[in-house]
Formats: sequence, C-alpha cells, structure tokens
Amino acid sequence: MKLLHAPTSPFVRKVMVVAHEAGLAGSIETEFVLASPVERGEDLAAHNPLGKIPALILDDGSTLYDSRVICEYLAALKPETGLFPDGEARWETLTQQAMADGLLDAAIATRYERVMRPQAAQWSGWADAQLAKVTGALDRIEAIVGDLPERPTIGTITIGCALGYLDFRFPELRWRDGRPAAANWFSAFETRPSMVATRPAEHVA
Repeated sequence: MKLLHAPTSPFVRKVMVVAHEAGLAGSIETEFVLASPVERGEDLAAHNPLGKIPALILDDGSTLYDSRVICEYLAALKPETGLFPDGEARWETLTQQAMADGLLDAAIATRYERVMRPQAAQWSGWADAQLAKVTGALDRIEAIVGDLPERPTIGTITIGCALGYLDFRFPELRWRDGRPAAANWFSAFETRPSMVATRPAEHVA
C-alpha cells in the first residue's frame, strides 16, 4: 500500500495513527504530494479526482479516499483492535469523528483564509465564523471527554489529531484555557506511541 501524503496534514496524521494502532504502519509506503486548494496537481488528481490528500493506493492499483474511508479500511484489516466498535458505541464513535473532522475543516479553512488568500481580499467575518465552529467543538469535547473510552477508537484518535493540529497551527487560540478536562485527557493521549510517531515537526512549513 502507498499513502499519498503531506506530513503536516492532520487527516494524514489520523490515517497514520490508525495504521500504527493497527500494527500496519510498516506495510504502508508514503509518498509526499504537494496538495494545494488553489493549484490542482494532476498526479494527485489521477488517483483522487478531488485532488486532496490522503489517498491510499492499494496493491491492486485502486485508490481509497478520504481519511474516513482509509481509516475504516485499515481498521477492517485488524478488527481485533476495536478502533470501530460495534453496537451503540459505534454511533457515538462515528459522531465523535465527525465532530473532530469538522473542527479540522473549520481550522484549515481559517488557515487558508489567513495564509493563502491575498490580504486585501481576506474576510475577517469568514475566519471568525470558522473559529466559532472550532470553539463549539472544543466545548463539546470538554463536556464529553470524561466519558471517552480508554482504548483508542476512531473517535478519540480524530479528537487527538484535531487538538494536536490546534497546537501546531493555532497556538494563539490557547484552547486549553477553561477546558481542564480536555487538556488533561490530551496530555495523556498525545504520549501514545502512535501519536508521538506521527507528530509534525515544528520546523515544517
């Protein structure tokens, strides 16, 4: 398997955390691909028509995308890991994943607005609206974190990657302020070997 990736993408990190937790990281070759929201890369688009990462090229040449599909595929190869639980817990876990994915979508949209759009064309109202979504998700995480399972799931992995992305790209948000339960949970979760192995380097652009 080959993963088309960029090391700073939180969605790529989510996939690789799942791969580590499932014991599959050594089976995945990674290939750096420059993905841009404003410049379509034809090499990437040949595998994912949306031109987005991550994309997982399977041994038969077919490609899976996006991170949600890739993570479920990897977890299905090692169902004993319980990353996608059964029954009622499955719906809670998938909802947690959707919430944290939404946090990431809003944070990334804000970063694109601030970094990629010409300053004269930036719209502060747009960025403020996106950050309001981030705040709402953070407050929800604070409310539920005490009920999260100790065993990693796709829900907790996505939450962990979302909080890690805020540390990496939005330290000025100080998301831990007023959220002691989430801060304590993340301080433990980020020490998992899978999280340590996938942490983006501070010097990476």
